[in-house]
Amino acid sequence: MVKEKPNSTRMYDEDGFRRRAACICVRTDQETEVLLVSSSRRPDKWIVPGGGVEPDEEPPATATREVLEEAGVLGRLGRCLGVFENCEHKHRTEVYVMMVTEELAEWEDSRQMGRKRQWFSIDDALAQLALHKPIQRHYIQQLRRSRTSPTSPT
Repeated sequence: MVKEKPNSTRMYDEDGFRRRAACICVRTDQETEVLLVSSSRRPDKWIVPGGGVEPDEEPPATATREVLEEAGVLGRLGRCLGVFENCEHKHRTEVYVMMVTEELAEWEDSRQMGRKRQWFSIDDALAQLALHKPIQRHYIQQLRRSRTSPTSPT
């Protein structure tokens, strides 16, 4: 299902949930630091970069596009951490891990709205997200769990 909104087209799944995608950006294979961006609504608070899936776009492409727009980073998209449901706002977000390979000096949201980005330890990111976007803490917790869980043989 498609719904038009000024400056964007919102995509919905068969259950009426808005389709979103996001990235947990990491610097190293150890995944001990993650990149958060300042919120567009509350610039003093931090969030995970992500946004709505556009028509004819797959969630991995959405995640990559949103990270470039909001955080000004490029990288290699890795594993999917899962689909996280927010019943209060009625959206489902597919979350990926991205290994950052380049940080741009300027990017779309830094120019247009003064958005900032900052690297946080896992514990500090969890604390920051608890202040403004507690549901996004689940993304980081899943990153930590998936990092420490043994891989199954193929």
